[in-house]
Amino acid sequence: MSIQSRNPATGEVLETFSALSDHAIEDKIARAAEGAEALRLLPVKDRARLLEKLAGLLEEGCEDLATIATMEMGKTLAAAKAEVKKCAWVCRYYAEHGPEFLRDDPVQIDEGSAYVAHLPLGPILAVMPWNFPYWQVFRFAAPALVAGNPGLLKHASNVPQCALAIEDLIRTAGFPKGSFQTLLIGSDKVEKVLRDKRVRGATLTGSGPAGSAVAALAGEEIKPSLLELGGSDAFIVMPSADLDAAAQAAVTGRTQNNGQSCIAAKRFIIHTEVYDGFRDKFAERLKSLKIGDPMAEDTDIGPLVSADARDDILEQVKQSIDAGAKLSFGAEKVEVDGFPNGAWFSPGMMEDIPENAPAYRDEIFAPVALMFRVPNLDEAIELANNSDFGLGSAIFTKEKSEVTHAVRRLEAGATAVNRIVASDPRLPFGGVKTSGYGRELAKDGMMALVNKKTVTISGL
Repeated sequence: MSIQSRNPATGEVLETFSALSDHAIEDKIARAAEGAEALRLLPVKDRARLLEKLAGLLEEGCEDLATIATMEMGKTLAAAKAEVKKCAWVCRYYAEHGPEFLRDDPVQIDEGSAYVAHLPLGPILAVMPWNFPYWQVFRFAAPALVAGNPGLLKHASNVPQCALAIEDLIRTAGFPKGSFQTLLIGSDKVEKVLRDKRVRGATLTGSGPAGSAVAALAGEEIKPSLLELGGSDAFIVMPSADLDAAAQAAVTGRTQNNGQSCIAAKRFIIHTEVYDGFRDKFAERLKSLKIGDPMAEDTDIGPLVSADARDDILEQVKQSIDAGAKLSFGAEKVEVDGFPNGAWFSPGMMEDIPENAPAYRDEIFAPVALMFRVPNLDEAIELANNSDFGLGSAIFTKEKSEVTHAVRRLEAGATAVNRIVASDPRLPFGGVKTSGYGRELAKDGMMALVNKKTVTISGL
């Protein structure tokens, strides 16, 4: 099979790659096993030093790297640059804090002494998505490399140039051979890699079905796994909220990355007292966004990742309308001058959404705001929790008692108060329910895939 890099703004095939043969996959895994030994023997401070160098390479190559991401998956160039810079941040964070996180933890016992050592597991398979083609990888790779775990990256098949660029950056930074390799393979080869005894664990960011498949395989092989899956994040607005600030945050939260983000605000649960005022402010801002060439500085919304993805969203919208939902505006295929074959889609809003509509129960991976009216906070929380997902959540209010109530009851891996949900290297990130398990980033992200070895000593 071939792996294609295609520009979603033009429909043009940028480059075609041949998928790795079984022999080539075996060679990559063998190199990863050798790299595991080399990384283990490299002092932690030296791994951190190489990660600091990697951060510098990301910053130096920001323009070129961002251009590749924009060309391959359609995010605006400004957003792509911000993503590359965030990758440099996570590298610097673990370069600074990784050695500290990996220190032995002494434990007081009655006889002798004891401590917990944090040791590498070995090669880790990372199955990553296209929507943040650099960030999703580096938030795994940075802690993994400092911890001494080589990475085997099976990236989304539509971003092969991003995947190869990441491998090249890590090699150029000076990490030992085999420390990080890109596997240009289809999803049908993931099982072969994960079942190999030399591969010691897996991490996946992606869809629920993909996560379920990888988790099942990892379970059969008795290997640790970490999953960050989809989300349908609730965005609650209460009467005391600053409606202008909430509306502006709602636009950013719903349309970031062209609306293709797991932690994008998707379900807007608004108290009836402020529903109409918030809705009007939100709608006005959504309608003002400029759709167009993602390379242009004044573009707010680029294309969706592919025409097929756009068509899937259009079908979700149609089925929701057929079920009784009201399409207030937008959420439709549009044309952009000079780009007749682009996967263009306009931001939109849906209201009066019944429970049997796809917009109520599924993740809408596009800039469509789903609006719900509630009479009080308890019903807002009940509605927010009436979802299989549990990744992020947000509440806008000036009442501290409402914040405390929401934080304790919202079923999500994160709750943002008077701001949108965002990942941050300093904070644990992950979800509950079908949004996955385990945590990335911060110390938790490093500890997720290490051997926490208990050591007890007597007679010394």
